[in-house]
Amino acid sequence: MSVYGDKAEKLFREGYNCAQAVLIAFEDVTKLDRTTAAAISSSFGGGLGRMREVCGAVSGAAMVLGIVNGNYNPDDIKAKTGHYHLVQEFAKRFKEKNGSIICRELLKGVSSANGNDPEKRSESYYKKRPCPIIVSDSADIVADMLNL
Repeated sequence: MSVYGDKAEKLFREGYNCAQAVLIAFEDVTKLDRTTAAAISSSFGGGLGRMREVCGAVSGAAMVLGIVNGNYNPDDIKAKTGHYHLVQEFAKRFKEKNGSIICRELLKGVSSANGNDPEKRSESYYKKRPCPIIVSDSADIVADMLNL
């Protein structure tokens, strides 16, 4: 486990959502202050607003990769292609380790409150779901890909 994986897991256990935990873990790399990073990534927790779509830890990782190696010129197809390949490589590695990049598939078998409202964080919350490990895995993969 990398220092970034440790930090992401700690941030998640502090109450940040999965996307926030991953993005904030790389604050030294992205140069985003914690408040800005938390705000930018706040919508992506729970698989995008707790709709259980793409895992927030994956979205947070994509944000880090975009800040560090993203394409900013809409006319630079080579840069856009290279960045998409980088994100696809991340997704491949994440899937190899966790089986999916989809939140509801990662949480299969985990009972949770119905609806789209966030659940109260407690020790039992952390014990019943793989999220602390998943945010750590996500940050570790990004750190490896960025040679950190």
